[in-house]
Amino acid sequence: RSHLHAAGHICVLQDAFLYESPTEIAKLTSADKFDAALAIHLYKGGRLLQGSRIPFGIIFGGTDVNEDIKCEEKRRVMGAVLEEARFAVAFTMKMKELAAAEWPEATKKIYVQTQGIQTTPSETFDWYRFLQNADIPTGAGSLHMFLLICGLRRVKDPLYLVDVFSDWHRKDPSVHLGIIGPAVDPLFTSEVKEKVKRAPGVHLLQELPQDDLHAAMKRCFAVVNSSISEGMSAAILEAMDLDIPVLARNIPGNAAIIKHQETGLLFSNPQEFVVLSKSLMNDPAMETEIVTRAKDYVRKHHSWEGERKAYQNLVLRL
Repeated sequence: RSHLHAAGHICVLQDAFLYESPTEIAKLTSADKFDAALAIHLYKGGRLLQGSRIPFGIIFGGTDVNEDIKCEEKRRVMGAVLEEARFAVAFTMKMKELAAAEWPEATKKIYVQTQGIQTTPSETFDWYRFLQNADIPTGAGSLHMFLLICGLRRVKDPLYLVDVFSDWHRKDPSVHLGIIGPAVDPLFTSEVKEKVKRAPGVHLLQELPQDDLHAAMKRCFAVVNSSISEGMSAAILEAMDLDIPVLARNIPGNAAIIKHQETGLLFSNPQEFVVLSKSLMNDPAMETEIVTRAKDYVRKHHSWEGERKAYQNLVLRL
């Protein structure tokens, strides 16, 4: 929204989960005389714009192309939406290739635009109170806090590392894993809570405002991603920008932005995660090199200003 406002447009944000059908969105756009629409996620947002009286574009979310495409009904709807859209945005070339393979007639309207990020860590965030509220020891001795930042839903697989991390914590009490993010799937969230209760060293943390989350990231040892699939993780890019090393599951969306042992560490199974984490803890020089190269990469390829200019150009296509 701030990008579009800066370009002189009026932008209204709406949560796709609050609407059931294209009819409701049609009433909204007619009543307020909108000129165009931009939907995030080809299925969740895009399905609401089918038959729209106004031109619209689509931003792939990742789950749409990676997961929803496996469902025949969702795949059919997404194909129809993409046919109507003026353009679509993929964060990576791999994501564009996946979509183009499924809907080849839409290839020319799919543009690759990397995600831009901006970090704004709060200066008043109380790290020690944050740890105390999570029952994480703050006394004498070292603390290696790993943060897994994600919405609590199955595709993010926040339980992937819980067992192995808890075993590691029993041998080394200095290591702790915090899982933090919104409860997107209430049923799965209950499952996560029950699992974490029985896992020493693993904590389900209270969701934070973005500025506080960025401040917490700056104080942690590393940021973790264990997703089954990703479009492009903003949390990974933000950690890179904040000089925090990233350990991420070796999937296409993560490998598109992390070069192993250069801008982060990629693991293929929970046991490898522990091995790589220990190597990072025991080699400060490697940690410094990784975070330095990662920050340079983000500044070059994922700047906030660069993304804003690119989206201004895309909006003109509406």
